[in-house]
Amino acid sequence: MRSGKRSFYPEYVRSAERLECAVQALDRISGALVRTVEGPRTLVEAVVRAAAEHLQADRLLLGIADGALRAARPRFLLLHHGELVDDEDRLPPAAREQLDVIRARPWEIELAPAGPGWVRAPMTLDDEPVGGIVGWPGDVQVADTDLAIMRVLANQAAVAVHNSFLFHAAAQLRGRTEQLSEAAAQQARDLAARNAELQETQRRLVEAMQRQALDDERHRIARELHDTVTQYVLSAGMTVEVCRSELAEMGPQAQQVAEKLAPAKGLTQQAVERLRAAIYALHHGAEEPPGSLPVLLKQLSTVHLSSELTVEVRVAGSPAPLRPEDESSILRLTGEALFNVVSHAGASRAVVQLVYQPRQLRLTISDDGTGDPAQLRRSLKLSSATDLAGRHRGLANMAARAQELGGTLGIRRSRMGGVALQLRVPLSSTREVMS
Repeated sequence: MRSGKRSFYPEYVRSAERLECAVQALDRISGALVRTVEGPRTLVEAVVRAAAEHLQADRLLLGIADGALRAARPRFLLLHHGELVDDEDRLPPAAREQLDVIRARPWEIELAPAGPGWVRAPMTLDDEPVGGIVGWPGDVQVADTDLAIMRVLANQAAVAVHNSFLFHAAAQLRGRTEQLSEAAAQQARDLAARNAELQETQRRLVEAMQRQALDDERHRIARELHDTVTQYVLSAGMTVEVCRSELAEMGPQAQQVAEKLAPAKGLTQQAVERLRAAIYALHHGAEEPPGSLPVLLKQLSTVHLSSELTVEVRVAGSPAPLRPEDESSILRLTGEALFNVVSHAGASRAVVQLVYQPRQLRLTISDDGTGDPAQLRRSLKLSSATDLAGRHRGLANMAARAQELGGTLGIRRSRMGGVALQLRVPLSSTREVMS
């Protein structure tokens, strides 16, 4: 700077001013480009204002060439005396001419003369012209440094607009992904609701099957009572009455015997009335709420309370879910066993014991009657080989049910003194369908 030429210092001052302007311009560029996340519109506005402030221009136009940065919006923006214009109908003629050059021939922006009062800088992306900036500088003399800053600002604007589009496209994609995720979650909730409805329907169907099994057992016992026991009692009463009539004609001693048989007529009539009441109750039983197998067994035990038999139900272990058809077979087998106790064992007490074990289910029906286990085993073996005209078919039916369940049926002496029927069923076979 030590020179005798008077022109050196003013030139230094002008260079220093341009350098300060360049620094300020770079600061404006960085301030404009950080607006990328706010969207393309905000970014373009910030670039236009930064360029206009650097050139001290009242008018500045930024435009994007046709076919370039297709998703960028707006395609052009004019700062005109502090007002931003993006409507072509409001463009001054001179600005429209420059916009046509930017749109149609962006490669001519830097090569062709701008005309009086105009300053033009190209906008490139990957070395391809994609638009440009055109401004009317004020009283500031535009130097090559200013044009370089304008090119940097334009090029960085192109990159930022492109990145802004990618950013917002990614945001839209995230939004779409969230919508799809919410739709999938809603579908999952709807599927869960329909699955719950299906499970409720299945539960009701199981309950109906359980109720049907109990009703079938009632009707079976009612038919047995009506077709066999009631007829036997009526026949016994008629036989006693015939014998009384015949004894009354045989002399005084026979007449005394006939008088002793007189109460038998009343007893048979009472027995028939009791049987008819039991049959009616069995056919018109109250609607019991369905439940698990232990609950159904307790309900089933009340069917036989019309006799002198007392039935107790005991449950041990953790109840395991069974297939409805398996529960129905177990209920029918239990009903058949209790009916045999009432009809043949002469018992006053019976115990139904249900034991859940890890691998099997054990059901035991015990009584304190007069049955002979050895005789019943022989009868069961014989009934399996020959037809006994209906005798001991109950045992054969129970053995068949046990075989269908994949289990075994055993007959032994009960600790109560009578007979104990024991059914053993592997739980694995009953759980396959449930799983």
